[in-house]
Amino acid sequence: MQLAERTWPELGEYVAGESVAVVPLGSTEQHGPHLPLATDALIAEALAREAADRTGFLCTPPVRIAVSEHHRQFHGTMWVEPDVFRDYVESFSRNLTYHGVDRMVFVNAHGGNTQHLREVGRRLRRDRTAYAVEWMWDESIPELVRESFAHNGPHGGPKETAMIQHIAPDLVREGELEAARDGGVVDLPAATTGRFGARTYYDSSDNSPNGVFGDQTDATAEIGAELFEAASEQLVKLLGWLDDQPFSDLMPEPHVDPQPGSRRPER
Repeated sequence: MQLAERTWPELGEYVAGESVAVVPLGSTEQHGPHLPLATDALIAEALAREAADRTGFLCTPPVRIAVSEHHRQFHGTMWVEPDVFRDYVESFSRNLTYHGVDRMVFVNAHGGNTQHLREVGRRLRRDRTAYAVEWMWDESIPELVRESFAHNGPHGGPKETAMIQHIAPDLVREGELEAARDGGVVDLPAATTGRFGARTYYDSSDNSPNGVFGDQTDATAEIGAELFEAASEQLVKLLGWLDDQPFSDLMPEPHVDPQPGSRRPER
């Protein structure tokens, strides 16, 4: 069920019996010469919509601009400050709880969002408002991703290329795949990522001239379809598990005994 496509009475019927929401989050940032800036948002939206269609759970509108300052040297990249992003996500998550949603899956397709979504989930859980968990599509199927490509890459690489070839093939600049490979870094260990145990890089451009990693020529729409299906299955399973849990079981464990102040005399 797509929240933005429904009327308020229809949503009332939903929250009267269900309390799960799927929230897609991506980014608007460079993905090399071959992929659109919307790559992460397109992947997150497609997976969230697919899972919502299969399960009937509520899917919210997507978040398309997020924590992407580390790509700022490349044209078109947009970002917000991390604290702004956290506060925004927390605010609309609390809004969802007002309408009866008490558990959410943040369907994330941008690595820069991960730690901040985890922090939002921690805040919501700490005051027992809701249970929100961050889910990253490629981390749900690591073996399949690893087996699919000889030279994978964490950003703009063959896994994302294959997914967009499947989801939105018209947006892939197929003639730029070799340029993406040759102008970037095929093997991440070959990038200058640190000195003497310190991570000495901050921005994508510090490591890759064109901002991407891996061998993009390994990607195909057929591999993308396989990745998409496998990740969708994992997301559907996660949603089913989350729906089955008693809310109390998702909340923080109590303080260990003895409870603070339990032996103080009454005054």
